[in-house]
Amino acid sequence: MHSLEIKAKLKSLIKEASSIEPCLAKRLDEINRWVKDIKPGSLTAKKFVMAFLLEVIRDADVWLNLQALSSPELQNSAFEQMTPTEQYWYGYLFPQWLNSSDPKFYIWKQKLMSSEFSPADDDILKSIVQTIESRGGTVWRCYIADLSMATDLIVSYRQRKPLCLQVTTVSNNYAQKKYESWQDTLQMWVIDRGLFLSYNPGQPDFLEQLVRISLYNSDFLPLGRYLKFP
Repeated sequence: MHSLEIKAKLKSLIKEASSIEPCLAKRLDEINRWVKDIKPGSLTAKKFVMAFLLEVIRDADVWLNLQALSSPELQNSAFEQMTPTEQYWYGYLFPQWLNSSDPKFYIWKQKLMSSEFSPADDDILKSIVQTIESRGGTVWRCYIADLSMATDLIVSYRQRKPLCLQVTTVSNNYAQKKYESWQDTLQMWVIDRGLFLSYNPGQPDFLEQLVRISLYNSDFLPLGRYLKFP
């Protein structure tokens, strides 16, 4: 989808949402005002902004389709066709984001637009996603969860219970402060359990360890726990 198509789609979604989902319309209008004066070529060159816009359009489309279903039974049927991590996103976290104040949204929009955003762990996260999916698990990854909710990945395995995961190379000497900030953020969004994983990229088996710990805790970490490892 080109930048002009994205702008047109945002306007279309705002119009559609205004009568059925005012909170979504308000968010989309905020995003539209953020990008509307940017020239198409300049917007296309901002790859992280474009990626975020495409994610928001996808989420808005899914959410409006869900709201358009005529009965709770049909909505439940639609959710049952999703993976557990999709269910958690569309059934809980995305509506949470629409209906809540997001103190970080203004900050990270600026960072995306000014190209200050650079996901240092992107290759590692992609490898985690591929490995988990190859083992039958499911993963959800998106900008809103990452930048507003301190969640790099939402992971689910055999028990089909989603777990919010943050991955970092911060060493133990500095990880505690980041861990406390992460836990505060999860609690603010009423995320009931999470996993904070520090890793050393110099260890030959670090990817296998990250995947193993993530899958195990997706199945067995109790509610109300925000586990830091190691």
